[in-house]
Amino acid sequence: MRLLLTSDTHVPARAKRLPEELLTALGAVDVVIHAGDWTDEATLDLLESRSRRLVAVYGNNDGPALRRRLPEIARAELGGLRFAVVHETGPAPGRERRCAALFPDTDVLVFGHSHIPWDSTAPGGLRLLNPGSPTDRRRRPHHTYLTLTAEGGALHDVVLHRLPG
Repeated sequence: MRLLLTSDTHVPARAKRLPEELLTALGAVDVVIHAGDWTDEATLDLLESRSRRLVAVYGNNDGPALRRRLPEIARAELGGLRFAVVHETGPAPGRERRCAALFPDTDVLVFGHSHIPWDSTAPGGLRLLNPGSPTDRRRRPHHTYLTLTAEGGALHDVVLHRLPG
């Protein structure tokens, strides 16, 4: 099962639209995961229309309309793994231990908020993934998103894609 992870799209404040490479990549995956901070419903509508399956949450910059349509925490079983999606996880120091305690029944936690790509594993095996942002790189050299394969209860081919910016 191929997945695309994105977050913090912030359209139209940070970009007029999503990057074409990201939009093209949607057609090559089975599931799109968005970890919040859409800021507009049009981007949600776009991803819903172009995704085979969308697993998504709202973020701290998302207003009432998006909060009515999206949960704060989303869960899905994909490729034999239990995924949870949330926007914020708090500060980087202690993140693995804190998230492992908050999500004990989860194999993979996808989060956003910082706009900084993250890939780590907590004691006990929880994998934490932040795809960064395809539209707002915040002092990082590149706009980014992640793709991966979830199959047989394991993650494979985790790739951080760098977008032109």
